[in-house]
Amino acid sequence: MSNEPVVVYTDGSCLGNPGPGGWAWAIPDGPYANGGEPRTTNQRMEITAVIEALRTIGKNDGAAPITVISDSTYVVKCFQDRWWEGWLRRDWKNSQRQPVANRDLWEPLLELALDSGREIVFRWVKGHSGDRWNDFVDELAVAAATEARGSS
Repeated sequence: MSNEPVVVYTDGSCLGNPGPGGWAWAIPDGPYANGGEPRTTNQRMEITAVIEALRTIGKNDGAAPITVISDSTYVVKCFQDRWWEGWLRRDWKNSQRQPVANRDLWEPLLELALDSGREIVFRWVKGHSGDRWNDFVDELAVAAATEARGSS
């Protein structure tokens, strides 16, 4: 197990919203994975991509610090702006006092990101802007969504 920092790109895609969706993650020049669901939303796939990445990296890289790079402001701002603190303080209600959407995914993501005993940083990248690895995970996510569409 290495303690070298790990960079992972994540992305989610949905063909219709809701519709068939896909998620993907990739470590530059390293492992990657993707998967899909026949009926979901883009936001659910964005969160799922990070969950799947952190679960896999946690098994393979011990306590190495991780930088998650995503084009999802929904995911990145949750951690950069610490939205999760308000959700927990308000018993899983958002700032409008409504139930937090996708709580069933946020809970395991928060557990992975906050209780892992390692540093995890979230960084935003503009989607479809020529970033090689963001484009790569986008292609993987779209492929998984397309495959999920065919399986429904």
